[in-house]
Amino acid sequence: MAKSPKRLYLIPVLSKALDILELLQTENQPMSLEQIHRSTRVSKTTVYRVLKTLVHRGYLAQAPDGSYRHVARPKKLRFGFAGQSADMPFSQEVSRSLHEAAAAAGVEIVELDNQYDAPTAVRNAEQFVQDRVDLVIEFNVEQQVAPVIGDKIAAAGIPLIAIDIPHPNATYFGVDNYRVGVEAGEVLAAHAQQNWAGKADWVLGLDLPEAGLLVQSRVSGAFDAVRNGLPELPVESFVRMDGRGMRERSCKLVNDFLKRHPKDKRILIAAATDTSALGAVDAARQQKRHRHVAVVGQDCIAEALCEMNAAGSPLIASVSHEVGSYGPSLMQLGLALLKGQTVPPYNYVAHRLVRATDAVAV
Repeated sequence: MAKSPKRLYLIPVLSKALDILELLQTENQPMSLEQIHRSTRVSKTTVYRVLKTLVHRGYLAQAPDGSYRHVARPKKLRFGFAGQSADMPFSQEVSRSLHEAAAAAGVEIVELDNQYDAPTAVRNAEQFVQDRVDLVIEFNVEQQVAPVIGDKIAAAGIPLIAIDIPHPNATYFGVDNYRVGVEAGEVLAAHAQQNWAGKADWVLGLDLPEAGLLVQSRVSGAFDAVRNGLPELPVESFVRMDGRGMRERSCKLVNDFLKRHPKDKRILIAAATDTSALGAVDAARQQKRHRHVAVVGQDCIAEALCEMNAAGSPLIASVSHEVGSYGPSLMQLGLALLKGQTVPPYNYVAHRLVRATDAVAV
């Protein structure tokens, strides 16, 4: 009886993928999909899918003209991400968006938590240098240590992207802080015009001084817009408070203010973050003054959207920083930096005003 031929355990599509990869390694120059198809005699559909997979995994790079080339160093890129704080909703959303985009691009994210703390942020920067990540994305709220972090990352020769708060030696990525402040202030001024006959007793700014002047311009922009819309307001009506972007702290500050001014019934509040804005809402409710207060926040986090849906809520609007776009944009910016491409020093994300009438429950 004749023996059956020895079975070969081959995976046809994997063999085709290796043929394509070896072709590009051998040619060592960019090739179009059509050229690869002709050289390998693999169907165009399969060639296309294999090429996209190899680009996703970092083995190939695709040029703007559509051609493909072999990447000499096939190791997976690693981006260090220092999150603002794992306890802050907006920081959580940035992290989620970034991880999703990194997975789609075949990039590994090494995430550390800055914990809203300056010494921790510095230690995390040192850890990224020690780990030799390919690029660092820094979301650090403490402006005082930004020069230290920027210097350490630059000395290691690692590209740096700073989210929302500028850092020396870094490419800026984030919202146009002054412009989003102006749009918040315009809503507050319009509220006073429509509901309080163009009058206001106080304009409070729940600020974030630790983040530096650029982030403080959210409140500056809001104040400027209110002054423009309500030009008769005296300068002493405008009061800044250090809410530090935190709910309990902002609640206490506004609570104390409302207790000191029990008779005032027209109070506008511009908050640097939605978390601070929610603290102001808490205070207004505790003092049963929610009808006397109008609040506009920044970030458009899920809890703020839910609050705006509540009947009679003092939170009348929030400026969405479109956090879902952060991950894809950061990934595109980071890869461009690693390729040596010229990028703008300031890269602004789109933003969008969301009023109470626009809010959708989450």
